[in-house]
Amino acid sequence: MKTTIKLLISTIIVIFVISISVVSVRQTTNSINNTITTSSTTLSNKKIGWGIKRSDNHIQPDLGSKNRELIDKYKGIAIGNNEKKYVYLTFDEGYEAGYTPDILKVLKENQVNATFFLTAHFVNTQEDLVKEMINNGHIIGNHTPKYLMSISYKKIKC
Repeated sequence: MKTTIKLLISTIIVIFVISISVVSVRQTTNSINNTITTSSTTLSNKKIGWGIKRSDNHIQPDLGSKNRELIDKYKGIAIGNNEKKYVYLTFDEGYEAGYTPDILKVLKENQVNATFFLTAHFVNTQEDLVKEMINNGHIIGNHTPKYLMSISYKKIKC
């Protein structure tokens, strides 16, 4: 009787392990089949000049239709609202010269947010300052998108 019970329990365990293996293989196969293959041939390599057309009559500059389309598509900010008066405080951060901690302190004391345009070098060498910028609610932008997007840099966890 004890041998029959042991054999029955062993059989149930083997069936359970096989069932789990089959389900696992199916999930892995489904994950592989759901992979989307992309190709750079579907991406546009059309060069779009970046710049603004300045006007002499104090009217807001024109970004151009293609640039406006990209800004709107990715919910970016390029030129502020022409009906409301705002001041946009921005800083270009390339190679830290020691002033950024003081700038961040003054901004925090005065409850002012700014946008910091960072280079890849700055992101890679000034992790604590970047974390402070993010934690204080500042906007982080690409100083030179060409370089930031092409360089693989570590994620900064805040």
